[in-house]
Amino acid sequence: MIIDTQIKASFMLRENINDLIALAAVAEERSFTKAAARLNVSQSALSHTIKSLEKRLGLRLLTRTTRSVAPTLEGEDLLATLNPAFEKIEARLKALNDSRDQPTGTVRIVAVEYAIETILWPKLSPVLKEYPAVNVELVMDYGYTDLAASQCDAGVRYGDQVSDGMIAMRIGPDERMICVGAPEYFDTVGVPDKPQDLGDHRCVNLRLSTHGSLYAWEFQDKEGNEINVKVKGQTCFNTINPVMRVAIDGHGLALVPERMAAAHLASGALRTWGCPG
Repeated sequence: MIIDTQIKASFMLRENINDLIALAAVAEERSFTKAAARLNVSQSALSHTIKSLEKRLGLRLLTRTTRSVAPTLEGEDLLATLNPAFEKIEARLKALNDSRDQPTGTVRIVAVEYAIETILWPKLSPVLKEYPAVNVELVMDYGYTDLAASQCDAGVRYGDQVSDGMIAMRIGPDERMICVGAPEYFDTVGVPDKPQDLGDHRCVNLRLSTHGSLYAWEFQDKEGNEINVKVKGQTCFNTINPVMRVAIDGHGLALVPERMAAAHLASGALRTWGCPG
Protein backbone atom coordinates (compact mmCIF):
# COMPACT_ATOMS: atom_id res chain seq x y z
CA MET A 1 0.00 0.00 0.00
CA ILE A 2 2.84 2.41 0.82
CA ILE A 3 4.64 1.70 -2.45
CA ASP A 4 1.44 2.14 -4.41
CA THR A 5 0.79 5.49 -2.70
CA GLN A 6 4.31 6.67 -3.44
CA ILE A 7 3.96 5.74 -7.11
CA LYS A 8 0.68 7.63 -7.35
CA ALA A 9 2.16 10.69 -5.63
CA SER A 10 5.15 10.65 -7.99
CA PHE A 11 2.87 10.38 -11.02
CA MET A 12 0.64 13.23 -9.77
CA LEU A 13 3.71 15.41 -9.17
CA ARG A 14 5.00 14.89 -12.71
CA GLU A 15 1.50 15.50 -14.10
CA ASN A 16 1.12 18.71 -12.12
CA ILE A 17 4.52 20.00 -13.18
CA ASN A 18 3.73 19.46 -16.86
CA ASP A 19 0.37 21.18 -16.44
CA LEU A 20 1.91 24.09 -14.57
CA ILE A 21 4.46 24.56 -17.35
CA ALA A 22 1.53 24.69 -19.79
CA LEU A 23 -0.24 27.25 -17.60
CA ALA A 24 2.85 29.46 -17.44
CA ALA A 25 3.22 29.33 -21.24
CA VAL A 26 -0.40 30.32 -21.88
CA ALA A 27 -0.22 33.14 -19.33
CA GLU A 28 3.00 34.48 -20.86
CA GLU A 29 1.83 34.26 -24.47
CA ARG A 30 -1.72 35.41 -23.64
CA SER A 31 -2.82 32.98 -26.33
CA PHE A 32 -3.59 29.27 -26.53
CA THR A 33 -2.50 29.24 -30.17
CA LYS A 34 0.94 30.74 -29.49
CA ALA A 35 1.45 28.68 -26.35
CA ALA A 36 0.55 25.46 -28.19
CA ALA A 37 3.08 26.24 -30.91
CA ARG A 38 5.73 27.01 -28.27
CA LEU A 39 5.07 23.75 -26.44
CA ASN A 40 4.72 21.78 -29.70
CA VAL A 41 1.27 20.45 -28.83
CA SER A 42 -2.14 20.91 -30.39
CA GLN A 43 -4.36 23.78 -29.22
CA SER A 44 -7.10 21.37 -28.18
CA ALA A 45 -4.67 19.26 -26.13
CA LEU A 46 -3.37 22.38 -24.38
CA SER A 47 -6.90 23.55 -23.62
CA HIS A 48 -7.71 20.14 -22.17
CA THR A 49 -4.56 20.27 -20.00
CA ILE A 50 -5.52 23.64 -18.49
CA LYS A 51 -9.10 22.51 -17.84
CA SER A 52 -7.86 19.33 -16.10
CA LEU A 53 -5.53 21.41 -13.89
CA GLU A 54 -8.33 23.80 -12.95
CA LYS A 55 -10.60 20.86 -12.17
CA ARG A 56 -8.04 19.21 -9.87
CA LEU A 57 -7.40 22.47 -8.04
CA GLY A 58 -11.04 23.48 -7.94
CA LEU A 59 -10.07 26.94 -9.17
CA ARG A 60 -10.38 28.95 -12.33
CA LEU A 61 -6.87 30.02 -13.31
CA LEU A 62 -7.46 31.70 -16.69
CA THR A 63 -10.09 34.07 -18.02
CA ARG A 64 -10.82 33.32 -21.64
CA THR A 65 -12.39 35.70 -24.12
CA THR A 66 -12.68 35.59 -27.88
CA ARG A 67 -9.74 37.97 -28.17
CA SER A 68 -7.34 37.13 -25.31
CA VAL A 69 -6.47 34.97 -22.34
CA ALA A 70 -5.48 36.39 -18.95
CA PRO A 71 -4.80 34.90 -15.50
CA THR A 72 -7.45 35.23 -12.82
CA LEU A 73 -6.44 36.52 -9.39
CA GLU A 74 -5.88 32.92 -8.28
CA GLY A 75 -3.90 32.27 -11.45
CA GLU A 76 -1.70 35.33 -10.89
CA ASP A 77 -1.07 34.25 -7.31
CA LEU A 78 -0.02 30.77 -8.46
CA LEU A 79 2.17 32.14 -11.26
CA ALA A 80 3.91 34.50 -8.83
CA THR A 81 5.25 31.39 -7.11
CA LEU A 82 5.86 29.34 -10.24
CA ASN A 83 7.75 31.78 -12.45
CA PRO A 84 10.70 32.47 -10.10
CA ALA A 85 11.02 28.72 -9.48
CA PHE A 86 11.01 27.93 -13.20
CA GLU A 87 13.54 30.71 -13.88
CA LYS A 88 15.83 29.35 -11.17
CA ILE A 89 15.62 25.81 -12.57
CA GLU A 90 16.24 27.06 -16.12
CA ALA A 91 19.26 29.10 -15.00
CA ARG A 92 20.70 26.10 -13.16
CA LEU A 93 20.25 23.83 -16.18
CA LYS A 94 21.96 26.42 -18.39
CA ALA A 95 24.87 26.64 -15.94
CA LEU A 96 25.23 22.86 -15.97
CA ASN A 97 25.17 22.82 -19.74
CA ASP A 98 27.77 25.60 -19.96
CA SER A 99 30.04 23.78 -17.50
CA ARG A 100 30.44 20.92 -19.98
CA ASP A 101 32.70 23.19 -22.04
CA GLN A 102 34.69 24.44 -19.02
CA PRO A 103 37.02 22.26 -16.93
CA THR A 104 35.79 21.81 -13.36
CA GLY A 105 36.61 19.67 -10.34
CA THR A 106 39.59 18.84 -8.16
CA VAL A 107 42.88 17.26 -9.26
CA ARG A 108 45.25 15.71 -6.68
CA ILE A 109 48.90 15.43 -7.72
CA VAL A 110 51.68 13.87 -5.67
CA ALA A 111 55.24 15.02 -6.38
CA VAL A 112 58.56 15.91 -4.79
CA GLU A 113 58.81 19.52 -3.65
CA TYR A 114 61.41 20.46 -6.28
CA ALA A 115 59.11 19.26 -9.07
CA ILE A 116 56.21 21.18 -7.53
CA GLU A 117 58.20 24.41 -7.35
CA THR A 118 60.05 24.29 -10.67
CA ILE A 119 57.81 22.32 -13.04
CA LEU A 120 54.24 21.96 -11.81
CA TRP A 121 53.46 25.31 -10.23
CA PRO A 122 54.84 27.50 -13.06
CA LYS A 123 52.57 25.58 -15.45
CA LEU A 124 49.55 25.36 -13.15
CA SER A 125 49.50 29.00 -12.07
CA PRO A 126 48.20 30.47 -15.36
CA VAL A 127 45.81 27.53 -15.83
CA LEU A 128 44.16 28.11 -12.46
CA LYS A 129 43.70 31.79 -13.26
CA GLU A 130 42.05 30.91 -16.57
CA TYR A 131 39.80 28.20 -15.10
CA PRO A 132 38.61 29.27 -11.62
CA ALA A 133 36.37 26.19 -11.30
CA VAL A 134 39.42 23.89 -11.27
CA ASN A 135 40.94 23.04 -7.89
CA VAL A 136 44.40 21.53 -7.48
CA GLU A 137 45.75 19.76 -4.42
CA LEU A 138 49.52 19.18 -4.47
CA VAL A 139 50.84 16.49 -2.14
CA MET A 140 54.58 16.51 -1.41
CA ASP A 141 55.96 12.98 -1.14
CA TYR A 142 59.32 11.49 -2.12
CA GLY A 143 57.99 7.93 -2.00
CA TYR A 144 56.41 5.98 -4.84
CA THR A 145 52.86 6.64 -3.69
CA ASP A 146 50.10 4.24 -4.68
CA LEU A 147 47.98 6.69 -6.67
CA ALA A 148 44.77 4.68 -6.37
CA ALA A 149 45.10 4.06 -2.63
CA SER A 150 45.95 7.71 -1.93
CA GLN A 151 43.17 8.95 -4.26
CA CYS A 152 45.65 10.93 -6.36
CA ASP A 153 45.05 11.55 -10.03
CA ALA A 154 48.70 11.81 -11.05
CA GLY A 155 52.21 11.52 -9.67
CA VAL A 156 55.45 13.23 -10.71
CA ARG A 157 58.62 11.21 -10.17
CA TYR A 158 62.25 11.21 -11.18
CA GLY A 159 63.53 8.61 -13.59
CA ASP A 160 61.56 5.98 -15.43
CA GLN A 161 60.32 3.82 -12.56
CA VAL A 162 56.56 3.37 -12.93
CA SER A 163 54.18 1.25 -10.87
CA ASP A 164 52.29 -1.60 -12.52
CA GLY A 165 49.28 -0.38 -14.48
CA MET A 166 50.47 3.23 -14.60
CA ILE A 167 51.13 5.21 -17.78
CA ALA A 168 54.10 7.60 -17.80
CA MET A 169 55.01 10.58 -19.95
CA ARG A 170 57.80 13.14 -19.79
CA ILE A 171 56.77 16.57 -18.48
CA GLY A 172 60.17 18.17 -17.93
CA PRO A 173 63.75 18.18 -19.17
CA ASP A 174 66.53 15.95 -17.89
CA GLU A 175 67.87 17.22 -14.58
CA ARG A 176 71.65 17.46 -14.27
CA MET A 177 72.86 16.93 -10.71
CA ILE A 178 75.91 18.88 -9.56
CA CYS A 179 78.08 18.77 -6.45
CA VAL A 180 78.13 22.12 -4.64
CA GLY A 181 79.56 23.60 -1.48
CA ALA A 182 80.02 26.97 0.16
CA PRO A 183 83.28 28.83 -0.68
CA GLU A 184 84.24 28.71 3.00
CA TYR A 185 83.93 24.93 2.98
CA PHE A 186 86.25 24.50 -0.01
CA ASP A 187 88.68 27.06 1.46
CA THR A 188 88.78 25.21 4.79
CA VAL A 189 88.58 21.53 3.82
CA GLY A 190 89.82 21.58 0.23
CA VAL A 191 88.56 20.30 -3.10
CA PRO A 192 88.17 16.55 -3.83
CA ASP A 193 90.45 15.20 -6.57
CA LYS A 194 88.03 12.46 -7.62
CA PRO A 195 84.56 11.17 -6.63
CA GLN A 196 86.06 8.50 -4.37
CA ASP A 197 87.59 11.28 -2.24
CA LEU A 198 84.11 12.37 -1.19
CA GLY A 199 84.28 9.67 1.49
CA ASP A 200 86.73 11.95 3.33
CA HIS A 201 84.44 14.96 3.13
CA ARG A 202 81.38 16.06 5.06
CA CYS A 203 78.39 15.64 2.79
CA VAL A 204 74.68 16.31 3.20
CA ASN A 205 72.75 13.12 2.71
CA LEU A 206 69.31 12.61 1.20
CA ARG A 207 67.28 9.65 2.46
CA LEU A 208 64.92 8.12 -0.08
CA SER A 209 61.54 7.43 1.48
CA THR A 210 60.83 4.82 -1.21
CA HIS A 211 62.97 2.21 0.51
CA GLY A 212 64.61 4.11 3.36
CA SER A 213 68.17 4.03 2.02
CA LEU A 214 70.52 6.94 1.48
CA TYR A 215 70.82 8.36 -2.01
CA ALA A 216 74.03 7.27 -3.72
CA TRP A 217 75.72 10.16 -5.49
CA GLU A 218 76.05 9.52 -9.21
CA PHE A 219 78.85 10.85 -11.40
CA GLN A 220 80.10 10.18 -14.89
CA ASP A 221 83.72 10.29 -15.99
CA LYS A 222 85.03 11.57 -19.33
CA GLU A 223 84.56 8.16 -20.91
CA GLY A 224 80.90 8.08 -19.88
CA ASN A 225 81.38 5.50 -17.12
CA GLU A 226 79.03 5.80 -14.17
CA ILE A 227 80.51 6.23 -10.70
CA ASN A 228 78.30 5.80 -7.63
CA VAL A 229 79.57 7.04 -4.28
CA LYS A 230 78.10 6.53 -0.82
CA VAL A 231 78.76 9.68 1.21
CA LYS A 232 78.51 10.51 4.88
CA GLY A 233 78.11 13.61 7.00
CA GLN A 234 76.51 15.23 10.02
CA THR A 235 73.16 15.95 8.40
CA CYS A 236 70.55 14.01 6.49
CA PHE A 237 67.16 15.04 5.12
CA ASN A 238 64.35 13.43 3.18
CA THR A 239 63.62 16.51 1.03
CA ILE A 240 65.98 18.44 -1.22
CA ASN A 241 65.45 22.09 -0.18
CA PRO A 242 67.13 21.83 3.26
CA VAL A 243 70.02 19.91 1.67
CA MET A 244 71.01 22.98 -0.29
CA ARG A 245 70.39 25.29 2.67
CA VAL A 246 72.85 23.33 4.79
CA ALA A 247 75.43 23.42 1.98
CA ILE A 248 75.06 27.20 1.72
CA ASP A 249 75.69 27.45 5.47
CA GLY A 250 79.03 25.66 4.98
CA HIS A 251 78.25 22.35 6.70
CA GLY A 252 79.26 20.15 3.78
CA LEU A 253 78.94 19.29 0.12
CA ALA A 254 75.59 18.56 -1.49
CA LEU A 255 74.40 16.97 -4.71
CA VAL A 256 71.49 19.03 -6.04
CA PRO A 257 69.75 19.79 -9.37
CA GLU A 258 71.74 22.31 -11.38
CA ARG A 259 68.73 24.55 -12.02
CA MET A 260 68.00 24.63 -8.30
CA ALA A 261 71.52 25.82 -7.48
CA ALA A 262 71.91 28.27 -10.39
CA ALA A 263 70.92 31.42 -8.51
CA HIS A 264 73.19 30.55 -5.57
CA LEU A 265 76.09 29.84 -7.90
CA ALA A 266 75.55 33.18 -9.61
CA SER A 267 75.49 35.03 -6.29
CA GLY A 268 78.62 33.30 -5.04
CA ALA A 269 76.86 31.61 -2.12
CA LEU A 270 77.86 28.24 -3.62
CA ARG A 271 80.63 26.89 -5.77
CA THR A 272 80.43 23.76 -7.88
CA TRP A 273 82.80 20.83 -8.10
CA GLY A 274 82.71 18.62 -11.16
CA CYS A 275 83.95 15.07 -11.58
CA PRO A 276 87.44 15.37 -13.13
CA GLY A 277 87.23 11.91 -14.65
